[in-house]
Amino acid sequence: MQADTPSDNELTPHADAALPAETDAAVARQSLQLRPLSWGAPLRWIKLGFKDFIRAPGIGLFYGACFMAMGWALLKVFESAPAYTLALSAGFLLMGPFMCLGLYHVSKQLEQGLKPDFGQSLLAWDTRTGTLAIFGFVLLVLEMIWGRASLIVFAVSFDGMPDFKGSLLALLDPENINFIVAYVLVGAFFAGLIFAVTVISIPMILDRPTDAITAGLTSFKLVLTQPGVMLWWGFLLTVLVVAALLPWFAGLLIVGPITGHATWHAYREAVNYAED
Repeated sequence: MQADTPSDNELTPHADAALPAETDAAVARQSLQLRPLSWGAPLRWIKLGFKDFIRAPGIGLFYGACFMAMGWALLKVFESAPAYTLALSAGFLLMGPFMCLGLYHVSKQLEQGLKPDFGQSLLAWDTRTGTLAIFGFVLLVLEMIWGRASLIVFAVSFDGMPDFKGSLLALLDPENINFIVAYVLVGAFFAGLIFAVTVISIPMILDRPTDAITAGLTSFKLVLTQPGVMLWWGFLLTVLVVAALLPWFAGLLIVGPITGHATWHAYREAVNYAED
């Protein structure tokens, strides 16, 4: 007597169970295109970000307060480990899109004509946990490599690691021009790399069933194909955030959420899906 074997019909439901998510991701990859961006686009994104902040100020101020607290923590890092400061501070600026998931969610709800919900913004990551975890790990590795590279520059430039005051003096002393140039070049390389892979990738992951590799490569492609506009956008972000750091990080209460909302609009204008 032959043992009963599952028929093709019996196997089909199990095979199909994993198809929807894979199919959605494949369709998203095939249908997305990058739009050409004008030089005025970054200013428009900031304007739209300000409008979103005004429409949901309470939620925005909460996230702004979180950014301000991170600024204070960054100051403490500089006091105890100055060699890591450039990597951590630039990482703080350029990993902002990953930390602004709640703000992206608010902008998405406003775009759909919905009333933003604070609780939902806090759990915006919940539907993309795996993909965001992978992407976050990649960013963490880049930050660790950046920090180690910064330490190496300090180690080969000085006899021992300078303290808080010594670091400031070293960065301002014209006699240390070789150190300053090397330190800035290392920082510029890693800052540019992180910016390129994150500029639209996190909003993209939140918005669509997109895998981490596709999101990162799409973001990188945008920067490579439209470098002028994206460098202008990065410059505006840096100027705004650095200016917000000056009054004891208080400016981040407003600038933080505005730039977060603006990043969502940058993604929406840059990426076109066939069904949009």
